[in-house]
Parts: sequence; structure tokens; C-alpha cells
Amino acid sequence: MRSVFRLVFGTILVGAPILSAAISDPVGTDSGQVSGTAGTSDEVRVYKGIPFAAPPVGDLRWRPPQAPAHWEGVRKADQFSPVCMQQARGPAGAGPAPSEDCLYLNVWTAAKSSTERRPVIVWTYGGGFTGGAGSLAMYNGESLAKKGAVVVTYNYRLGVFGFLAHPELSKESGHNASGNYGMMDMAAVLKWVQKNIANFGGDPKRVTIDGESAGAMLVSAMVGSPEGKGLFQRAIAQSGAWMGVNIGHMATLTAAEESGQKLAQGIGAASIADLRAKSADDLLKNGHGLFAIVVDGWYVPEDLSVIYTHRKENDVDILVGSNRDEGTFFARPGSGNADQFSSAAKKRFNDMADAYLKLYPASSDAEAGASQLASVRDEFGWQMREWAQLQAVRGKGKAYLYFFTHVPPSAPGQPSRGATHTADLAYMFDNPPANGTWTDTDRQLGETMSSYWVNFAATGDPNGKGLPEWPTYKPKSEKTMVLGDTVAPGAGIDPAMVSFYDAYYTKLTSGGL
Repeated sequence: MRSVFRLVFGTILVGAPILSAAISDPVGTDSGQVSGTAGTSDEVRVYKGIPFAAPPVGDLRWRPPQAPAHWEGVRKADQFSPVCMQQARGPAGAGPAPSEDCLYLNVWTAAKSSTERRPVIVWTYGGGFTGGAGSLAMYNGESLAKKGAVVVTYNYRLGVFGFLAHPELSKESGHNASGNYGMMDMAAVLKWVQKNIANFGGDPKRVTIDGESAGAMLVSAMVGSPEGKGLFQRAIAQSGAWMGVNIGHMATLTAAEESGQKLAQGIGAASIADLRAKSADDLLKNGHGLFAIVVDGWYVPEDLSVIYTHRKENDVDILVGSNRDEGTFFARPGSGNADQFSSAAKKRFNDMADAYLKLYPASSDAEAGASQLASVRDEFGWQMREWAQLQAVRGKGKAYLYFFTHVPPSAPGQPSRGATHTADLAYMFDNPPANGTWTDTDRQLGETMSSYWVNFAATGDPNGKGLPEWPTYKPKSEKTMVLGDTVAPGAGIDPAMVSFYDAYYTKLTSGGL
């Protein structure tokens, strides 16, 4: 196996080092000129904290993003912006405190001039729609830039600031819609890319949107949205699709508006004007709820299951997949209780519960705990497979499916969670951890996965010279690329599990549940 990976290291075309210096400053945008800073070497130029929208504060809170103000002279783009409002602030000194003034993006490029047209990867972070930022160290785009991509990361509004729906907001929108402000931020970034990325050496005609977890859900929504038409050509979704963690219906506007009204009443706001008058900290402290993408009739015209089933999504190539041990990320105290597991199964699956409990038995707490982990793995796996299936049946654009199985080295003193949710990110970005725990196998996998990702962004096909052949997904052959200690086509989730979730999904979408 090591000889195979030596071959990969030696022959990947997109991975060849770029020896000359990157693009020179200043670089123009439609709002003004910016100057960046060098990456870890002069071959990559990084531009941090470029505004793509006006600060969504005051009367702009819960409105579509507006154009940023123009500036004179050259703006220094050498510091990351504040992250969007969220509870988790990270370790002390990790950067500015969260702020509503957070709609900024970052660019990594190794292009030597603005005349180059390199493929573009626009990254959307996960975090359950309540946390995360484009500036997190794990999303450093330097390695991908060295391989030939122009990488864009950005912040989108979170929680109550990004996904609040309310009847007053729907009325004032002009579209009878509210709730998808974080998704609107994503669309604004893609429009910024279309206008400006060529000046950074990127190709606006070869844009790939990529995201993980909640970010992958936003990717799936943008693929299915009429507002995404023409803004990108390919999509990558890592451990996430439109249904979320569990197979089910999306949130309706009516239900989301009702939740928004309850939230407003709970914090003493009689109107949207009252809510806009609340401080950001007050909203963050009291604005709790389940926030997600809403079927608003505008950005998401109908449940994305209907859009995809009826082949109404945008015509793009896709690369999607999940991880073998997704469930260890979500495990909570009590998830190994046999009675609770069985009761929840009966409540959710009704007359299909017996079949479910045969696949995921719970005769003891230990067995229930194992079944809980397996069921999370399989629901993620089924959703990503379903997306590939629908794409393959449609016949417009190619589909590639993966299953990530590699177990990263544990941090010192920490137990292993296996190939858990988010474990693939370090390898896809080819960003080894600072603690130096990566082995040769880890480094080889990072080299391989990052090359697949850049190749896909460049051509719509992850394959390249020296890489293990990744077959396109076909409904009959169901070829899945296993990204593990050995990289090769293999099996995904068990056919019995697939059959159960197929039947459940059919019943769910036909109104039987």
C-alpha cells in the first residue's frame, strides 16, 4: 500500500508545487481595492475579512443582505472578521468576539496573475446553524490553493439572527417569506464570486460549493433553489443533505412563523420593531429554538424532497458522502437506554417499528447504545446515497458517492471516536493537526482526498493521474468510494438498511406517516 501512495505523491498533477510568488496587490473588487498577506509561504496569497454585504444591524436585521459600502484607497485584508453571533466563543485569544457585523469572506489563491482562471471552491461551515465560522483554523484553504483551487470561506448569520421566521417578516419581504437569511448570505457570497473572483485568478464559470453538516444542508438547498441558478457548476456535500440528521420533512413556513411568534412573546417583543430594538446579546441569550432551513416559498419553493424527486433542482455535478462513525459525535447521556430507544422507535416509525428494531435491536442498554450509533450512521449514509441515486436517475450531471472510514489519531489524553462526524475535514483540506499526531497513512489520505476535491472542482470528475479510480455512481452498480486506510471502491451501508429506509421514506413522502 505504501508503494501505491508513493506513486500518488509523485504523479498527482494538481498537487505539483507552485514555485513563483502569488498574485500581487492590490486586487480590485466591486466595492474597492484590497491587499492581502502571504500564507505560510509566498506562493499563496490570503485575503481575510473582505465584506460581501453591509452589516445586518438595526433595520437590516432579518433582511436579505445588502451591498457593502464602497471604500476609497486600499483596504487591508489581513485580519479575520468577527464570527457571527453564537454562544461558543472558543478559547481566549481565538479572535474577535462574535458580532452581528460578521458578513465577511476570505480568499486563498496561488494564482500568479488575474489572467488565470482557476477552479473555485466556496466553503460553507457546519455547526447546527448555531455555531461555526469561515475563519476556523480547520478550514485553512492554503493546501487546496497550492493544488490549484481558489478557496473562499465566509460567515453566514446563525441561530435567531439567521433563521428566524415571523409573519411580520414574511409580510415585509415582498415574497411572503422569512427565515432563510443565512441561506441568503450564501447566495450573496456566490454573487460576489461571480463579480470578483476573476481578479483573484479564479474562474467564475467553474465554481464548486462545498459544505459539511449544516453547511452541506445549505449546499443541498442551494442546489435545489431557483435563487442558485447559474451561480455554480458543481456541489460537494459532506455528511448532510436537506433532511438533516434524521430522514423527515423540512420545516414549513407556517410552523417556523409560529415558533418565531412564540420566541418574540417569550422575550417581551410585541412586534418585529421591538425585536430589532433588542440588543444582539439579549437576542442571543433568550432567542433559543430549533433553527433550520425553511420551506419559505422563495429560496426554497417546496420541500426539497419534492424538488429533487421531480427533477427541479439545478443541473450540477455532485460529490457526496458520509462517515462510518457519525453517531459518536452526537451521542448523548441516556442514548444507550434500551427502554428509551425502543419507545422512541415505536413513536417515530409506528407500524414499521418492529422491522426497525430487528435491524437495530435493543434487548439491553449496551445493545441499544450500539444500535443508536449504527442508526445515525445509516441515516446519514442513506440520505447521501439517496441524493446520488436521484442525480444518477436524472441523468444530468455526474454523481460520485463516498464513505469515509479512516480513524484519525486521537488527541493526547482523549478517547477515540472513530471516523466520526467532521473527521473527514482535516483530510479534505489536507490540514494536519498542530499536535503532530498524523502518521504516514494520514498524510497520504490527506494528499489523496484533497487532490480528489480539487480535481472535481476543476473538471467535475475527481479522478486524476496516479489516483485510485473513483467510479461514477450508478443505481445498479452502486459503486461507493471508500476513503479509509486503503482508498478503493467498496460497499456503503448494508442493503437491508437501505431497503428499510427506502420503504420508510416512501411512506413518509406519500403521507403514510
